[in-house]
Amino acid sequence: MEADTWDGFAAERDRSRDLNAEGLMLKRRDSPYLAGRKKGDWWKWKIDPLTVDAVMIYAQAGSGRRANLFTDFTFAVRNGNDLVPFTKAYSGLTDDEFRQITAWVRKNTLQRFGPVRQVPPEHVFEIAFEGIQASPRHKSGIALRFPRMLRWRHDKPAAEINTLDDLQDMLKTYG
Repeated sequence: MEADTWDGFAAERDRSRDLNAEGLMLKRRDSPYLAGRKKGDWWKWKIDPLTVDAVMIYAQAGSGRRANLFTDFTFAVRNGNDLVPFTKAYSGLTDDEFRQITAWVRKNTLQRFGPVRQVPPEHVFEIAFEGIQASPRHKSGIALRFPRMLRWRHDKPAAEINTLDDLQDMLKTYG
């Protein structure tokens, strides 16, 4: 594929999801093909991630430098009046946000299951991910590829999170 303008490249990149591709690989015409990660002469222009809004229902402490913070979260979507867990995410927040949510988790733990703490379903996060597929191993029937927290949705109440039907629609479209 060749293009003369960034708009031309952008249009081709926009087709990536339809082709089950991660994005568009741009490279210099004279650059050699090398195994492994491409640097310098090669650039992967990824498509924008898919996103859903979900509520945090479980928290677990991190490891390493974040061992004293809650950084590993389980998220749920609505299914009627029930909440269904569908993914975990560990990254995407700032250190300050991790400190804020850690203080809240410590004050609002409902139950403990070993290192995992159940919390009230109050905090909404936008979850970004690269792909979605069916999974008989998960209660939701859904598995996400590379889930991460895109942002903490202070502006959104838990009543407005996405539903399991929304995820199933995404699965039909992008799975």
